[in-house]
Amino acid sequence: MSTFQNITSSSIIFLLTGVPGLEAFHTWISIPFCFLYITALSGNSLILFAIVTQRSLHEPMYYFLSMLSTTDLGLSISTLVTMLGIFWFDARKISFNACLSQMFFIQLFTVMESSVLLAMSFDRLVAISNPLRYASILTDLKIAQIGVAIITRGTLILIPLQVLLKRLSFCHSRVLHHSYCFHPDVMKLSCTDTRINSAVGLTALITTAGVDSIFILLSYLLIIKTVLSIASPEERKKAFSTCTSHIGAVAVFYVPLISLSFVHRFGKWAPPYVHTLIANAYLLIPPVMNPIIYSIKTKQIRRAVLKILHPSATKN
Repeated sequence: MSTFQNITSSSIIFLLTGVPGLEAFHTWISIPFCFLYITALSGNSLILFAIVTQRSLHEPMYYFLSMLSTTDLGLSISTLVTMLGIFWFDARKISFNACLSQMFFIQLFTVMESSVLLAMSFDRLVAISNPLRYASILTDLKIAQIGVAIITRGTLILIPLQVLLKRLSFCHSRVLHHSYCFHPDVMKLSCTDTRINSAVGLTALITTAGVDSIFILLSYLLIIKTVLSIASPEERKKAFSTCTSHIGAVAVFYVPLISLSFVHRFGKWAPPYVHTLIANAYLLIPPVMNPIIYSIKTKQIRRAVLKILHPSATKN
């Protein structure tokens, strides 16, 4: 019997990869990654705590921001153990089931973040286009329903991917090219036909991030149309300023996501470290940058955060 006999998915052990070619420097490389994780976890936790505890922030815009911070926390935690485990302890082994679980949560929080960004664009559209009915349209119940719909949508879209991966078998290399389990990475190691997996994966990407990005763009076209109809230049500037934080959040989410998708599908020529850097940026940039963007650009969030950090210095 061949030594390369097919191995069922339930018994396989994958090997994760840190930064190819720089294994001797993993301890040093872990320092900036630790800083990024600390920034992401503390920043998002602080914003979430501020929104929960400050009654002045109990408004639709900030409820959606709390959803964004929650998804960013989940995205960070999903990769924290494996990534730092590789850098600190060279702990590269991961079972298929653990890999599948990590992959599911990474994809779930990614889909949820895309959905939350779409909900936030709708929030800005309603606030600018129909400010008098803003509170009656985006009630607490409606926001809760949107939150449940976001979770349900992500779960239903990702379940077929998980089921299809379970049917695969693996027979050759078991080395993954990232420090976390990434769907295209796992498929490449299979000796089973993965065309259905690829088609379903691409469909999931198009129906989530692809569709969401189109509706976000349409929302901003309508926002621009509404703002340009405002006679006062000062009012135009004020209306646009309420969207800058969200535009920044959209950019830091979609640019790394699109870059990673292109590199994996068309960048076979690229050196391994390029794949690694873009893959890590895809997961770390949004959780790190979103709290910074909203703290700088949103006065109410900035005041709330300062009130928590320096209670005695924020009376005025």
